Parts: sequence; structure tokens; C-alpha cells
Amino acid sequence: MPAEQIHLVRHGEVFNPQGVLYGRLPGFGLSDLGRAMAEAAADDLVARKRPVASLVSSPLQRTQQSADPIAKAFDLEPTIDDRIIEPTNRFEGKRMSGRDSALRDVRNWAFLVNPWEPSWGEPFRSVADRMLDAMADAADSVDEGDVVMVSHQLPIWMVHRRVAGKSLAHDPRRRRCALSSITTFERRGNRFVEVGYRNPAAGLASQATDVGAV
Repeated sequence: MPAEQIHLVRHGEVFNPQGVLYGRLPGFGLSDLGRAMAEAAADDLVARKRPVASLVSSPLQRTQQSADPIAKAFDLEPTIDDRIIEPTNRFEGKRMSGRDSALRDVRNWAFLVNPWEPSWGEPFRSVADRMLDAMADAADSVDEGDVVMVSHQLPIWMVHRRVAGKSLAHDPRRRRCALSSITTFERRGNRFVEVGYRNPAAGLASQATDVGAV
């Protein structure tokens, strides 16, 4: 039988002193706080006493680092799946707030014409499709037990909204997908159903200086 549950784990805080939108850019690893957040997520999964049989990670540095404590806790070798990576974004490497915000530059306004798509990056429907395809393959890859997949805020939120039957267009400030949070799904028949959300790093969140794109 396929996996019993799929746990989508968001990475921990990233070391980002310049405050840029890092997207898929290389060289953006976890901060010390982010490592503590990743440990909190691993501890939460261990405390559930569920049989985690497989661990999958996005190829980016911050997700692989966030997968490390989970790998150690369950004695697993993570596999990489490009389908659960951060979406592309035309504003990578730019600041999105403050006096030097890319949003103040008229040359960038053409990328903002359609927030429902969105016009600045990979379409929401594409993100949802690839995530659900990866989840289905991950579920089928084990004979029993659970699968943990370490990904990013927007991809996880797209799964949440698609599974809930909601429009994929949304206000990014209202995403319920905190750093090192765990959103859990079960496959029932041919569809996934969300069955839980936990925020094990909530006690560390007040110390975070980088919470990702908004």
C-alpha cells in the first residue's frame, strides 16, 4: 500500500542580512536560528512516533540543510526532487521593501500586471501540479509508513489551496505556512486530503529576522 501520510515541511530561517528575495539563488543557507527551527521540526516528527519511511528534499541549500536533522532522526538518506523547488521569480536578488524596493522601480511594473497568475514568475497552477505529482510519486515509492518532503512556503501553500478547492490566487501575507511548519496530508482514493498543520518552531519565530517572501 502507498504511504500513510505525507508531511510537507517548510525550511527554517535563512541567513539573509541584505534582505533580498533569494528564490532559487545559490548560497542562501540556514541561519543558526534556522538550524534550531529545523531541529524543532525533526523533534516534532519523532514525537509523533510514526513510521517515517522516506525523506525527500528540494535541491536548494536551505531545504537540504533543513532535511539533515530529520535524516539523522530517522536514519534515512534524503532524495532530491526538483519538482518541490521554489518557483521562479523575476525579482530574485532584489529587495522587496524599503526605499530601494524593486516595486518602486517603474522598469519592474510590467511584471506586476497580473497577480492572479502571477506575471512575475511561475504560474500558481504549475506549482500546484508539480507538487501534487511529486507527492503522488513519493506516496507510491514506499510500501508502508510516512514520507517527509522538505519544501518551501509557496509550493506548500499551493498544495493546501488546491486540495481545499480554493482559488490558487491569494494574499501572500496570509499564508499559513510558518518557518519549519509541518502540513500533513493523506491520500484517499485519487485525491489528497489535508489532515493536520503544526508549527513546532513557533517559540523561535519572534527571533527571526527573515521570514521569506511576502
